[in-house]
Amino acid sequence: MPRFSVVVPAHRAQGFLRSCLESVLDQSGGDVEVVAVDDASPDACGAIIADLAAADPRVVPVRLDRTCGTGPARDAGAARATGDYLLFLDADDLMAPGTLAALDTRLGRTGDPDVLLYDHERFTVWENVQESGDGDFLAAAGERVFTAADLPDCLACYPAAWNRAIRREFWTSGGFAFGDAPYADVAVATRVLTAAPRIACLDRVCVRWRKRRSGSLTTTRGAHHLAVLDRYGEIMADKGLPGAAGRAALYGQMAALLMAVGEDRLNPEAAPDFVRRAGRLLTDHRPAGWIAPEPKEARWVRAAGTGSYGRYRAALGTRSLAMRIAKKLRARKNGLARALYQSYYRLRLRRPVDPDLVVYAAYWNRGVSCNPAAIYRKAVEIAPHLHGVWVVNKRDRDALPPGVDHVVVNSRRYWDVLARAGFLVNNANFTGQVTKRPEQRYVQTHHGTPLKHMGMDLRARPAVGKGMSFGRLLDHADQWDYSLVSNQHSAEVFDRVYPSGYRTLPTGYPRNDVFYTSGPDDVRRARRALGLADGTTAILYAPTHRDYQREFVLPLDLERLARELGPGYTLLVRAHYFYGQSPQFEALHPAGAVVDVSAHPSVEELCLASDALVTDFSSLMFDYANLDRPIVVHAADWAAYQAARGVYFDLLSGRPGETPGVVAQDEASLAAAFRGGAWHGPEAEALRGAFRTRFCSYDDGLAAERVVRRVFLHEEPLLPYRPLSDRHPAPAPSALTAAVPAVPAP
Repeated sequence: MPRFSVVVPAHRAQGFLRSCLESVLDQSGGDVEVVAVDDASPDACGAIIADLAAADPRVVPVRLDRTCGTGPARDAGAARATGDYLLFLDADDLMAPGTLAALDTRLGRTGDPDVLLYDHERFTVWENVQESGDGDFLAAAGERVFTAADLPDCLACYPAAWNRAIRREFWTSGGFAFGDAPYADVAVATRVLTAAPRIACLDRVCVRWRKRRSGSLTTTRGAHHLAVLDRYGEIMADKGLPGAAGRAALYGQMAALLMAVGEDRLNPEAAPDFVRRAGRLLTDHRPAGWIAPEPKEARWVRAAGTGSYGRYRAALGTRSLAMRIAKKLRARKNGLARALYQSYYRLRLRRPVDPDLVVYAAYWNRGVSCNPAAIYRKAVEIAPHLHGVWVVNKRDRDALPPGVDHVVVNSRRYWDVLARAGFLVNNANFTGQVTKRPEQRYVQTHHGTPLKHMGMDLRARPAVGKGMSFGRLLDHADQWDYSLVSNQHSAEVFDRVYPSGYRTLPTGYPRNDVFYTSGPDDVRRARRALGLADGTTAILYAPTHRDYQREFVLPLDLERLARELGPGYTLLVRAHYFYGQSPQFEALHPAGAVVDVSAHPSVEELCLASDALVTDFSSLMFDYANLDRPIVVHAADWAAYQAARGVYFDLLSGRPGETPGVVAQDEASLAAAFRGGAWHGPEAEALRGAFRTRFCSYDDGLAAERVVRRVFLHEEPLLPYRPLSDRHPAPAPSALTAAVPAVPAP
């Protein structure tokens, strides 16, 4: 029997769940089981639980057949628990390091009480930390063992399920359960204290409570928050509360939580009813001589205590006036920035949305490419009633394919189509202060699987994040309705680093469809367009961008590598799109062993034409893995890149699912890997297979169709995935024989 059972209910928390569970499993001390309850979550929560359960027998997976809510999920986990003590932890929170060892020590020193209260802290996406307010009481209690009647101020501690360890036998014999009522933890947290014969405290932060921007009970505005009034009505009517001091402590707790709900969690329709009912509660149960601990709380309690929504608003009018003034100042500041287009754009925003108009953009308006291009082409095929318009920079418009309808950034028509389009599709962000209307649907396709740190994680990377507006980054994420991913890893990372209320669609990356829909003729055509002779081993070399370098510096000496490789090899060099064609390539002759393909319009065709990929840390490796062709990692400056940019896993670990193939440190070892055959040997093949299984799980040639049908045509559910064993990528050039008739170059 383990000492602790930690119950973690999970629903729509894929961006945080793995870190939550690992924060328990990585504890330095304590005998623990983790009962992870998948509350029929529509995202990857179930898969994450299954992954960790397969790797660690301490994880006990529980799957509910339907979504029941946090309370029933906690109850289901408690029913499966076998530990001496029950702990509850929400899927988006963290257990602080050393918690279980500290709990075990304090429980031993206090004779295994029925309840052990401990401290927590609250943190935001900005890593701002707020103390719980319970620390003084917990410290003063020391190692004393008491009842709620002995120390009634224990009832003023924050009423949560996750800031107390409860002896499981006491929980079971007391018949405690959360049930499905909203805010049930408020009642349960109180009742376990009033019923417990023995309570102890630990003055230590054991839980880090994440304040999410969206997706949780507290961030979803609505009438369901009225339930907190029902819970406190039931609690205050309980005849078993410990005397006047206990009621005073509970009153303070109630006033603080009702203020939090009243200020931030209600919609306009629910607010008047909330104020009327809260006013009655606050008036009927106010202890004689009670004084609010903070002026803000005192002002709110006085306002709500009137029981009239009109008087409530009038009493808080000074604050409301300040908020209105601040809003006007912000609007004036923003208006200056938008002075050139505001009037016209505002007028167009009043026009009806056109449900058949789709606006596309890619790579900060560089042209028709990447995931948006694949979606555009599929929409033309299966949803021809939709009209697609591309956003393009003025300098890039001449490179557009013939016949593509487009608008130039900041032109009148640019603001017109952005205001009226039914759908917005981008792999980055639209230029300017775009107002995304409620009727519009915004698809964020992204443009790569994250190896390097992204989004809010860059706040800790000054070499990269300096000069970034993270507030604007969050504003952009708030506009998204859908976020496309090609694997579970991406879903978890994006949900956490771009925290907002969008829905993750596990469609696969549309740009990778071509790797499954292309055949031998397409491969030959791509090679002939590049002038690659039959029998030539074409190596696509694609180095990534380095944020800590002001100018592009080739990580490899290409001439030396070409000499080391010898005849029969051609290096296709593709600079990162931030750089385009580099002056370092000017001396390269197209007919030589090194060819600059940085200006080639399609990286997918370059992949089809190549026999292998050599890269350092470019996300292209994840896409290329779909082809099941060799990937060689050149990692000379891995330590510097890792330190400056930050990474999500160790690319060089040699572990299956992390390293995609042979790793080389310099030109000589790269050449040796090719000449000696290691690049396509059995070891490399095994690593590539595991890498492909992990990172190409949703890519099967149907991604673009999934997006068009689900988003544009409103069809559900998503098209099923082809099994990995049934996915047949375009054949490698080495598999093509010269006997097949040549395909003329276009």
